[in-house]
Amino acid sequence: MLNEIKIKLGKSIFIFSILSIIVLALSGCGDQTTNTDSTKETPVVSEASAESDAVEAEEVREIQHAIGVTKIKGTPQRVVILTNEGTEALLALGIKPVGAVRSWTGEPWYDHIKDEMAGVQELGFENEPNFEAILELNPDLIIGNKVRHEEAYDQLSKIAPTVFSEDLSGQWKINFELYAETLNKKAESEMIMKAFDDRVAQAKVKLGDKEKMKVSVVRFSAKDVRIYQKDTFSGVLLEQLGVGRPESQDVDNFMETVSEEAMETMDGDIMFYWVTEADVYDKANQWLENPVFKSLNVSKTNQVFEVNETIWNTAGGIKAANLLLDDLVERLN
Repeated sequence: MLNEIKIKLGKSIFIFSILSIIVLALSGCGDQTTNTDSTKETPVVSEASAESDAVEAEEVREIQHAIGVTKIKGTPQRVVILTNEGTEALLALGIKPVGAVRSWTGEPWYDHIKDEMAGVQELGFENEPNFEAILELNPDLIIGNKVRHEEAYDQLSKIAPTVFSEDLSGQWKINFELYAETLNKKAESEMIMKAFDDRVAQAKVKLGDKEKMKVSVVRFSAKDVRIYQKDTFSGVLLEQLGVGRPESQDVDNFMETVSEEAMETMDGDIMFYWVTEADVYDKANQWLENPVFKSLNVSKTNQVFEVNETIWNTAGGIKAANLLLDDLVERLN
């Protein structure tokens, strides 16, 4: 792999040298044209401005992250992102990655980002990224996550400067700040986050007393049935909204599996659920038609609603957070 990288670097230096000669030649032609045409004015760039741009381009920033400290020179242009929530962060910051892990559902991107991701190289799923494809992209920055990619950090760092966020579940805001700092987009990130927090504040006013409702969040999969607690994507937003949770879910944890004998932990004033695979609907319907579930408050009041798993759980980024906020306010109202 290192030999491939050296070959790529050798080619890049050669190409750069040729381009430099061409640019100098063209610059000379431009100077001659300006000198023979006294009626045209040449824009003047101040020495201070030129020096400022040069300093910014050469500035080396030290980014502290989940694995250690990585030095980033200037503002990265060719970024590879290895998490779904990170992809949304980059797009929100106005950066189109050269490569990204594919969405958990979609071909290969979620519907709400697919237009913005046109032309981006798909790199496999975030738990199994394609390292050869990453190398071929010649990135100047790789962003990953400790939970997903810790064992691959050294390998990735040999390709390009690499920065890892610490965690995934419920941590999208913290990760967003890290990505923005790494990408030299701190001012933009502050504006984006303020806009989101303002929307949440407005939603709280709109909800009024309805924020006192106890909201239950449930997932049906082939493997198990889960109640989702506070340290989840939807849980973080529910807490920011000030919306209540059932006692079983009002816990600083990710999730808890539920047996049929413990269905009462799913109860609340309103229940939102999703089904992870199409062939799990029979299982979900069996639970929802179970006499024990029928005895729960959410069933008696007919307050059980299926929601979009992508928006409520798997996308996990700033764009999905805004869509989840819209969905929550609409449903709770």
